[in-house]
Amino acid sequence: MLRNIKYGVFALLVFFGCTELSSKNSNDMMENKSNESKLVSYSNDEEVATIAGGCFWCIEAPFESIDGVKKAISGYAGGKEENPSYKEVSSGKTSHVEAVQVYFDPQVISYSEILDILWKQFDPTDGGGSFYDRGFQYTSAVFYHNNEQKRVAEKSKEQLTRSGVFNKPIVTPIKEFTNFYPAEEYHQDFYKKDPDRYYSYRKGSGRDRFIEKTWGKKHAEDFKKPSQSELKNNLNELSYKVTQKNGTERAFSNTYWDNNEEGIYIDIVSGEPLFSSKDKYRSGSGWPAFTKPIDARYIKKVVDDSHFMERVEIRSKFADSHLGHVFYDGPEPTNLRYCINSAAMEFIPKDRMVERGYDKFLWLFN
Repeated sequence: MLRNIKYGVFALLVFFGCTELSSKNSNDMMENKSNESKLVSYSNDEEVATIAGGCFWCIEAPFESIDGVKKAISGYAGGKEENPSYKEVSSGKTSHVEAVQVYFDPQVISYSEILDILWKQFDPTDGGGSFYDRGFQYTSAVFYHNNEQKRVAEKSKEQLTRSGVFNKPIVTPIKEFTNFYPAEEYHQDFYKKDPDRYYSYRKGSGRDRFIEKTWGKKHAEDFKKPSQSELKNNLNELSYKVTQKNGTERAFSNTYWDNNEEGIYIDIVSGEPLFSSKDKYRSGSGWPAFTKPIDARYIKKVVDDSHFMERVEIRSKFADSHLGHVFYDGPEPTNLRYCINSAAMEFIPKDRMVERGYDKFLWLFN
């Protein structure tokens, strides 16, 4: 999507803000404050994730609006029969499951983040189907396409198990990809073609109720952006400049760049949960760096072509605050570095999360 982007030397960081680092090894970057920027080329390379979580309508739709996702296709995966039809698969007469292929730009969103979103779409402890759709054809699975995806998927599943979100075993299998057959055209983008039926199905099946009970739900009204006069009164000069005017603070002299305490970082404007200390690392850039957000569905990524360069800007979903930028030079499991301004965030220590109303995110620290 973005091509041939040249960055200046590290000394320009103080003026331009977060920029590309020269190493993907976070250990090498730990204490190195003199890294030089490198030439970076964002290509049109894409990666594919093949995933299943019951009805493919309900797995395809959540990915369609994610920045970095190019397309999502409903279909049938993992079975022996060639070119199966919906009638054959849905009746349980084949060895396929309803599945979705998600094509994404790994320099904008990672495979790890794709899986983070997947786990929040179904019940991974149900081995007999999905909500009121019963049978093998509606069971869940992650089909890995290479050894790296296998490693990330197994780690992601292990982390979900340790989180304590579910009190029953996670039964979703991690399988090697063998085949995928796109479903009939009328199933593609079904949530757009027949929204009344789609949303009635989601609600009636119990899927939405389960997701909200398990993970909670974010609403725009819960994270309202104050008026400009309120923002000017409530924010200090730097936080207002960063969040409202796309400004940048100084490297190595900001509040959170070297904060190691456990907790979460929220949008200083609206309170939207953004990042966890579990995903924070010392990048050597002088700004807070994270491998991924708490939930990729609740941030926005847009092309920023200011300062004679093109970067992927990070903004909060509801308040539209400027937060920072994301770069493809981070450590595993995402290879991404979310470089964020301290002035755009407020840190909530783990022992104050219940008091502040963020108890739904305590699972991050198990």
